[in-house]
Amino acid sequence: MKQRIAHVTLLVRDYDEAIAYYTKTLGFKLVEDTPVAEGKRWVLVAPGGKSECGLLLAKAKNAEELGAVGHQAGGRVFLFLHTDDFTRDYRALADRGVCFCEQPRDEPYGRVAVFTDLYGNRWDLLELKKDVPAAINSFRDR
Repeated sequence: MKQRIAHVTLLVRDYDEAIAYYTKTLGFKLVEDTPVAEGKRWVLVAPGGKSECGLLLAKAKNAEELGAVGHQAGGRVFLFLHTDDFTRDYRALADRGVCFCEQPRDEPYGRVAVFTDLYGNRWDLLELKKDVPAAINSFRDR
């Protein structure tokens, strides 16, 4: 049986606000925006290039969900944006107002910098080295 993770749900305050941020600031593409019920939409965004996994933007519908917006991983990095050119993408994101929490750094597995999105979710912008362990490298170019 062949399986894969297709989407990751990300709680947002507002669909249009989130779409604008992820498409204009992060440069993602809007894959789908389909009304499914009164006030509910199926909104999927994904990075440009070859991408099998996208973000399903889910509008928070109650106080509990609103409280989790931006804190879905307890303050840890939980989204990883891989790139084939760290310097290009770091500069482009910074120029579009992305808030980086640190200066770029070199790690044994690649070049990385943590940034926060519109809601405070922490991401890694990461260019993997060509010789990283197979367990990490196997996810490159999928």
